[in-house]
Amino acid sequence: MGLYKNHMNNQGGNAKLIPLYVYHVKQCDPKKCTGQKLTRNRLATDLRKLSQIPKRAILLDPFSEVILSKQDLEIASHNGILAIDASWAKFTADSFEKIRGIKRALPFLVAANPTNYGKPIRLSTVEALSAALFILGFEEQAKNILSKFSWGLNFLTVNQELLQLYIKAETSDQMLELSIQVLQEL
Repeated sequence: MGLYKNHMNNQGGNAKLIPLYVYHVKQCDPKKCTGQKLTRNRLATDLRKLSQIPKRAILLDPFSEVILSKQDLEIASHNGILAIDASWAKFTADSFEKIRGIKRALPFLVAANPTNYGKPIRLSTVEALSAALFILGFEEQAKNILSKFSWGLNFLTVNQELLQLYIKAETSDQMLELSIQVLQEL
């Protein structure tokens, strides 16, 4: 965890940023597409082909049985985090099977984007990436990517208590326990 503490201490200064990738499957409205806006602003690398995906990147997969935790920090720091920019209505568990990467789910969070506001789990691409960054200790990078959207920082406000709880977990098993606890309290 020394790497984690090093990043935490340096977040205000010249800390190394976690590489972010967005794989576009061209299913969403380009005007509402948070992934495209991230790539236009050079906050994430735009990927259009499966062959471009880094082999050992953390793939944010809502169907994964393993939840992202601080255990994944070293992998994410070296290989990046990948989000799939697709429509929730069209992209299925089978779709994720075709995509390489180290698959990790995010814990329970609530969307703050205009399309899915207040809906659990239905995060936009930028919300998913920022949640992953926050959990891994890259709060400033998470805020930076959210700040490009008028509603973006509201995601951290809506999920403040949950995110503060999740950053306490060191392992995926601890994250699972916290997620179960959160769901039981709903």
